[in-house]
Amino acid sequence: MMRYSMAIIVRPEKMNETSKKKPRNKSLKPIPSEAFTNRQIGFFQGFLVNTSAEGDALSNAIDMWDSVPRYSIHRKKQEKIRLPGGFLPIHKVDFYYRGKTYTAVIRPARIELRDKQGQLTGETIEYYPSTREELIEHALRKLAAEQYAGFFDKHDFRSGVAFTLYRLRQELAEQGHSMTYDGLAEGLEVLHYSQITIIDPQSDTSDPSLISQSYLPALAKVNKNGRAADPDAKWFVQFHGLVTNSINQINYRQFNYRRLMQCSSQLARWLISQLVLKYTQASIMNSFEMHFSTIRRDSGLLDGYSRGRDAFAAVDEAWEDLKNLGAIGTVAKIEERVGRGQLKDAIYTIYTSPQFMKEQKAANRRQSDAKIASVHQPNELAGPGDKTNKQR
Repeated sequence: MMRYSMAIIVRPEKMNETSKKKPRNKSLKPIPSEAFTNRQIGFFQGFLVNTSAEGDALSNAIDMWDSVPRYSIHRKKQEKIRLPGGFLPIHKVDFYYRGKTYTAVIRPARIELRDKQGQLTGETIEYYPSTREELIEHALRKLAAEQYAGFFDKHDFRSGVAFTLYRLRQELAEQGHSMTYDGLAEGLEVLHYSQITIIDPQSDTSDPSLISQSYLPALAKVNKNGRAADPDAKWFVQFHGLVTNSINQINYRQFNYRRLMQCSSQLARWLISQLVLKYTQASIMNSFEMHFSTIRRDSGLLDGYSRGRDAFAAVDEAWEDLKNLGAIGTVAKIEERVGRGQLKDAIYTIYTSPQFMKEQKAANRRQSDAKIASVHQPNELAGPGDKTNKQR
C-alpha cells in the first residue's frame, strides 16, 4: 500500500464542473470532461448483472480503505471524551490488513456552530466522522457509479463525484437513512475537514511510511441561496487517495449496497465489507473463519463496551442481522474460556448463503474482466453502453 503513498498526497486542488451547471467556487481546478467518460471510471460504473434493476442494488467495496476503522467513534463516546472548548483528542487505532499491522491517526473536524436561523454563533466544536458520515460516504460512492456523475482524472490522480444535495438526500432516504439538508451539509464538512493518517510502522520504526489526507480532500459546496436559485446546481467531492488508487488499480469489488444500508448496526455493515473483500471464494464447500479478537481489533467498534459479554452479544446480534438479510447462511461459534469460565475469545465459522455465493462469483468475474480489458484497451473512452455488463 505505502509504495504509492507519495503519489496520492493531495494539494488543496480545486475542481470545476464540466457540464452545463457551473459551481459557485470558481477557484477549484477544472475537471476535464474525459474524467467523466474514460474507460477507468466506466469499469467502476459497470456492474456484472443480468438486469439494470440488479445493478441499482450494487456499489463498490474499496480494498484497503474499507478495512480502515475510520468511523469507529460514535457520537455518544465523543461527548464523553470531549475536552473544554469543544476539542477532541487525536485518536489512534491499530488495525490489521493483509498480514500487516497499520495505525490510523484521526484528527477531528472543527465545525462552526449555527443557530436555528442558520447564522454563525461564533462558537466551534470538533467531531470525528461517525455513523452519519459513514452512511454519507457509502451514498456518495453509490452516486459515483452513475453515468456522468463519478469521475477519474488520471492526470491529477483524483476521483470523486458531482451531485446535487437533493439527489444525495434522496439516495439516503431510499435506503432508510433520511437526513436534513443541514445535517447532510454538516456531514460533508466533517468528512472534508477531518484528517486521517495511515501509518505503516513496520516500514521503519523511526521514520515510517504514511499517507495523510482528509476523508474528502476537496469539496465544492452550493449554499442555500444557490440551491434555491438553481436546484440542479452541483456539489463536488474528491475521494480519498486510497479510493482513487483502487479505481486506478481495479482493486474494488461489486457488492450488494442495498443490503449493507439495511443493516441495523454499524458493526454489521463492517462485517459485510470484510466478507465482500476477504471471503472472495464463497462456496458451499468453502467456509470463512473470523475470531472475535480480530473483529474487536480491526473494527474499532467494540471498545465502548464496559462488559466483555456485551461486546460478544453485539457480535452475535450482527451475525444474526446478516443471516436475516441473506448475506450469510449459518454461523458456527466456538467459545474460548479461561479461568472460571470467563469468555476470552470466540471463533466464528461462516457458511455462505446461495445469494452471497452468487454475488461473489459475479464480483470475481467482473473484476477479472475489467483488469483484462484495462490491459488490452487502456486508453479507450467508455460510452454509455459500457456501463452495465451482463452475465453470460
